[in-house]
Amino acid sequence: MSLKRPLDSFFKPSQAKKPKVEVEVSVQDASSHSTYPFPVPQLPPSVADALGFAPAVEGRAINDQPDLDLLYFQPYIAKDIEKDMFDFLRQELFFYRVEYRIKRGSVETLIKTPRYTTVFGVDGTSRFSSTDGSVLDSKTNKPVQKDRYKAQPRPLPGCLDALRIATEGSTGETYNFCLVNYYANGSDSISYHSDDERFLGSNPAIASFSLGAKRSFLMKHKPAPPSATNPPEEAKPLKLPLASGDMILMRGPTQSNWLHSIPKRKGGESEKGRINITFRKAITRGASDNYYNYNVGTGGVFRWDPKREEMMPWSPTAHTEKTELA
Repeated sequence: MSLKRPLDSFFKPSQAKKPKVEVEVSVQDASSHSTYPFPVPQLPPSVADALGFAPAVEGRAINDQPDLDLLYFQPYIAKDIEKDMFDFLRQELFFYRVEYRIKRGSVETLIKTPRYTTVFGVDGTSRFSSTDGSVLDSKTNKPVQKDRYKAQPRPLPGCLDALRIATEGSTGETYNFCLVNYYANGSDSISYHSDDERFLGSNPAIASFSLGAKRSFLMKHKPAPPSATNPPEEAKPLKLPLASGDMILMRGPTQSNWLHSIPKRKGGESEKGRINITFRKAITRGASDNYYNYNVGTGGVFRWDPKREEMMPWSPTAHTEKTELA
């Protein structure tokens, strides 16, 4: 498990001038777990300390449309650390390019996820041991049966847990899952969808962070079913320009009634890469199987290569050879 800094240290201001971010952090300071392909360093102290003062500005409520309840922070993560945080997470997290098959009637289709993904956490029926990160039953505090989950859940590394702590403190919500997407360029996207799965319960609160390139966040109201006797008031589509450090808290009836997407874009800032981090609270065990299937899958690990400036397949052998050559 990770060697974490005391919680109080995330909320103390730095007395000295903030040093330049050093991505190389010793393994002893990193979060490690049997499910991690490699250890994940803690946030640089300058970034972790600054998160203790988040949000950078108060959130702006957007609730002037039917069934819509948003809190929009522009930004949440301060401008003097958002780039450092983006560079750090892109360099140090491991990602996957997930493929899966879906069947519509008799036709089976291969879906290639148009972005890099990774996920951490476990649903509310379980929790992680504070000593070794093993999965325990929430009620009995005993180790769960080996066949409880199709994929072994893994705890948040310290660098993401620090952001979770800050987010819980400023939103009044609690979260047990963290999904991370990396949009390498304008061709990476996510189609219209809503996070309204039953395993999230009714009226879930989802905190969605943007780091890196500015991308448009589109929202539109779900169409009323043909059988509706009292269709809802007509709602206008929304287009929010998510800049690095921004955060949207989607809550209340939003997920049940609205769809959101990040469309493809060509050229400009979108080619520089964007990270999206979402925190959410899953209630039932079906959430864990779902999230690990669609955000990890069975494919290989990818890691950012700073020399090539792109995500590249990672393997223990290749990593060892590079370390020895260095």
